[in-house]
Amino acid sequence: MEVEPAAGSEDPRDLLTRDLDLPRGPSRERVRANNREYRLSGDDVRVLATVGAFRVVPATDLREPNPRTPTRPARDLERLRELGLVRTTPYVIGRTRTTLVTLTSDGRGVLERGRRSEAMGARQEFYVGVRKPRELAHDSRVYGAYVRATERLAERGDRVRRVVLEEELKREYQRFLQAESRARRESGGGSEDREQAIARWAHEHELPYEDGHVQLPDARIEYEDRDGRRAVEDIEVVTPHYRGAHAAAKARSGFTRYRAYGARLGGLRTMGRSGRSIDPRLAEELLS
Repeated sequence: MEVEPAAGSEDPRDLLTRDLDLPRGPSRERVRANNREYRLSGDDVRVLATVGAFRVVPATDLREPNPRTPTRPARDLERLRELGLVRTTPYVIGRTRTTLVTLTSDGRGVLERGRRSEAMGARQEFYVGVRKPRELAHDSRVYGAYVRATERLAERGDRVRRVVLEEELKREYQRFLQAESRARRESGGGSEDREQAIARWAHEHELPYEDGHVQLPDARIEYEDRDGRRAVEDIEVVTPHYRGAHAAAKARSGFTRYRAYGARLGGLRTMGRSGRSIDPRLAEELLS
């Protein structure tokens, strides 16, 4: 049975725990995973799911500050670190010092152990550690963009189902390229057949295709509108490093762009499509 977030819930982290049979309330409960027992609260689970879904999240983005207990979020995060469920790293975004939080293998083990086997639809993926250290400043802002987007979707009465990171879309694209290359070798198809196949794949996945390239967003939010129809919103964090042709491609995109100013994030809606351009030949090389 699927459990929806509580009525009136405005916490975007709740959406990431929908298919998890883990604590949801304020009290700590026993959770068995990784051949040991933990005591976790609903807030603890939401932190683990959020960090896992986005790979890296600034500690300040994980919990709303409470004037009555100003140090509790930091203490709770430190406790998760001591339990070996998250890893924390000091970092500077722009000129702002912060702490970045990532999930450990044991942290993902807790989430996977709590995943409902009867959950319907595509599953929410959870990731361990940092994948691209040189892009930490950029990647750590994606969760903030997600929060902005989900707030707007909630105001319209839409229901978020899951979030898909660029790397998951890229992995699916690479699998397609590999299968398409095998089929083309067997049939003797030419480059035109390949381009048509890639364009068709992009169209089926609601992704932009331009000059032989499929562009992927930083993250895709899958949701149902108030009438129950499936829809997606693709989001991209634009940093000062986006210049020239790269910036122009973003401006032509239909993704929702969020411009980063130091550690702050501003919204910028566009009617084009954006995303990181991927050369199909390069994507295919990554498979070898």
